[in-house]
Amino acid sequence: MIDPGFTLEKKIAIVVGAANGIGRATALAFAAAGAKVACADVEEPGAKTTAAEVEAGGGQALAVHLDVTDGASCRGAVAATVQRFGGLDVLMYGAADSDKAATVLEMDEAAWDRVIRINLTGAFLMAKAAIPAMITRGGGSVILIASQLGRVASPGRPAYCATKGALIQLAKVLAADHAAQGANTISPGAIGRMLRRWKDMDEARKMMGPKHLLGRLGLPIEIARAAVYLASDASTFMTGSDLLIDGGYTAV
Repeated sequence: MIDPGFTLEKKIAIVVGAANGIGRATALAFAAAGAKVACADVEEPGAKTTAAEVEAGGGQALAVHLDVTDGASCRGAVAATVQRFGGLDVLMYGAADSDKAATVLEMDEAAWDRVIRINLTGAFLMAKAAIPAMITRGGGSVILIASQLGRVASPGRPAYCATKGALIQLAKVLAADHAAQGANTISPGAIGRMLRRWKDMDEARKMMGPKHLLGRLGLPIEIARAAVYLASDASTFMTGSDLLIDGGYTAV
């Protein structure tokens, strides 16, 4: 029998970045574990597709258009979730910009600002909007998707690496300031469907797979399962931590 602490029954979650990749896999996994899920993304058609897939599987979902660079949009997404489902227990933040390779000397300020705004400021805005709703429910869980590149560098990715390291620190401060709302990060290695830096997946596997001790890219569902753990009561003694799920990328 499965430990009932892992269920998400009676929990309400908003998944940011639910249109594809880790976000979509997490929304589906949350729903499979029993949660009601708001699928939020700037890519509205993708959010609707994910929500429809949740409902086709017998779950309850809401598609929400969300621009994480806009505070009013963040507050509106939380308000829509609360109005539809009656509250909010879990925020999973997986929005990230697809940055182009550039050194600090090559990167222009606009490109830097965009990565910072989406990857980091958006997480701040969503946490600011979501935590009051969680306090009303008496608990909660904030899950920020960081990266193994929040711990080690990747040439030509100054903004991305900086934001992912900052997300790990942001979660620690949220944990210190809001202990009852448990805040943690997940740091994935290279994940197949989230990889946008290669001409095709064959090249991505050839270039990135060997950098992981397991010799392959990760799968979105492998990250989503960790998110279910952090969203559930099974992780109630865990906060301010970073779950590194990187196939051994940073082990050597």
